[in-house]
Amino acid sequence: MKFQDIYHFFQDPPPIYLSKEVAVCYIVAILLEHGDSYGTALIQRIEQDHSLYRLSDTVLYGALQFLEDEKVIDGYWQKVEGRGRPRRMYQVRASKLDLARKLGRLWQGYTVQSDQPESQRQSS
Repeated sequence: MKFQDIYHFFQDPPPIYLSKEVAVCYIVAILLEHGDSYGTALIQRIEQDHSLYRLSDTVLYGALQFLEDEKVIDGYWQKVEGRGRPRRMYQVRASKLDLARKLGRLWQGYTVQSDQPESQRQSS
């Protein structure tokens, strides 16, 4: 290791992979803000909107399955023009909007907290 490696690490930090708990909150926040979506779009959006974060397929689909099992979201198949097979889309259930909003606020708090310098996080 060299000092240059240390500076490079802080100038271009490695991505942070979301845990399943955080992914659940991210998913409902995006569905509430942007409407129905599908797995690949959720992965692309996080990389686009929050370049420091990554979401693996395994964690994403585990979080989606959890949300479906808990009846927070519904999945449905949508035929897409020019695509051979239908795409699995997800939407928040109307009956679970309050819970979804609470989870979405957790995601927003997570990103605000994670974007703060370490010195400010400790004093918060």
